[in-house]
Amino acid sequence: MAESQTSINIPQILAVAIVGFFAIRWFLNKPASASAPPASSSSRGGRQVDVTKINQVTSMFPQLDRRAIAWDLQRNGGSVAATTERVLGGRGLDNPPPSFQPNIPAQETASGSSSGVQKRGAPGQPDLITRYNLQGRISGKGKEAEPSEEERMKSAWSADKAARAENLKRRREEMILAARRKMEAKEGQA
Repeated sequence: MAESQTSINIPQILAVAIVGFFAIRWFLNKPASASAPPASSSSRGGRQVDVTKINQVTSMFPQLDRRAIAWDLQRNGGSVAATTERVLGGRGLDNPPPSFQPNIPAQETASGSSSGVQKRGAPGQPDLITRYNLQGRISGKGKEAEPSEEERMKSAWSADKAARAENLKRRREEMILAARRKMEAKEGQA
C-alpha cells in the first residue's frame, strides 16, 4: 500500500495563527464579571469610585480634598489601604485633572468635619459620667471627691472574682474622674 503523508501547508498555519490571535485577544479583553457596575461617563478609566470609600478616607484625613481622594481611589483601583498608605507615607495625593468630575455628594456636616474637632455631647453618645452613673461622685461645681486612702488600699488584687470585678470597676471610675479633672484644669487655663 502506498503511504500517504499529510503535510501542513502555509495557508493552514496562517489560519491557525489568526484564529489563535483573535481568541487570545477576546480572552484578555473580556470583562472581569457580568455583575460589574456600569462604567462612569465622567471617568476615563470607566470605573466609578464608591462614595463610602471616599467617606472612609475623609474621616481619617479631613484636611484632604474629596475630589483628590476620589482621583487617587480611581487610579489605584478603589483601594482605601493604598490611598491611606500614600498619605501616611508623606507623598500626598496628586491633584486630579480638570476633566475629572466625579459624582460625589456634598459632605453631610461640612462645618463639623472641616475643623476636625468633634463637638462634646454629640447626640446618641452620652458622656462617661452619665454612661457609668458617676454623678454622685461629683460634688459641688464640677469637682469630684478624691478617693480616700481606704479605697486605695482595697485596690490590691484579690483571689475572689467578685472582689476583682469591683476593684476594676472602682479603678475605671477613678480613671474617668481623673481624666475629667485634667480636662477641667486644661479648660481653666485656656
